[in-house]
Amino acid sequence: MWRKLVLMSSLFICSSAMADMRYYVASLDNSLWRVSENSRIECRLEHDIPDYGKAIFSSKAGKRLNMLFTLDMWMKPDEITEAKLFSRAPNWRPGIKSKSLTQLSYHKQFNGELPKKAAWSMLNELSKGMEPTFYYPDWYSQADNVAVGLSSANFGGQYREFRSCLAKLLPYSFDDIAFTVLTYQEGETELTHFSKYQLKKVQEYLSYDPDVELVLIDAFTDSYGPKGVNQTMSDNRADSVKQLLIASGIPQDKIISSGHGEKRHVASNELSQDRERNRRVVIQISKAF
Repeated sequence: MWRKLVLMSSLFICSSAMADMRYYVASLDNSLWRVSENSRIECRLEHDIPDYGKAIFSSKAGKRLNMLFTLDMWMKPDEITEAKLFSRAPNWRPGIKSKSLTQLSYHKQFNGELPKKAAWSMLNELSKGMEPTFYYPDWYSQADNVAVGLSSANFGGQYREFRSCLAKLLPYSFDDIAFTVLTYQEGETELTHFSKYQLKKVQEYLSYDPDVELVLIDAFTDSYGPKGVNQTMSDNRADSVKQLLIASGIPQDKIISSGHGEKRHVASNELSQDRERNRRVVIQISKAF
């Protein structure tokens, strides 16, 4: 929608004269919100902005709840641009004052992004029926301005689904399990109690992430006992972990397992705690980003 607005100094810092404003916002009839990702490793809430792009709120599994807002533009900024974000009332709610939320810089050829606190503020304003709106000068004409609004129409139902997804996110991320070391009881094939817990985390995460490309499993022993026995033991440990991951739904062709016996020690074999460090299975995971 194109129109002319007088920008008051309390709303947007510019000249006191009237300026042309290109205003992008979805109408009541075409305001579309959708939860595009709803899993235990990622939640995404998207909103289409006609003729401009889309707004994306996203959160990923992790030890702490995180949130990121991305303004995905069809045409990326052609230069570094300072923008201001206000919460304004939509046209059908006259008389409500606008308020400033934050300001940000658009970097050349990148989408606009806001971190957790600002993203939550936007969601809170949308839930009140307000319209978070970005204001910035046109990249090609400093005399003109652009406003990009997020309509709160049809927001409520999708926001409830998004919050439900957030409550179910795993309490650990890909980085927490991408390099996992499992240790064993001395002279046994039994994992330590902590390693059993770590392996369950790996199994659970991999069962939800379709972007995992490769899982490497490398098993090692300490130097106690015959080398041949240790080699066989490491082969069996590597295969045992592999079978557990396959049983969790990980495709077999994505898993490579190897036993290395007494090779590649990470500690001496003099003390029991050092030997425990050598009796290990290392899981390394890579994925497409």
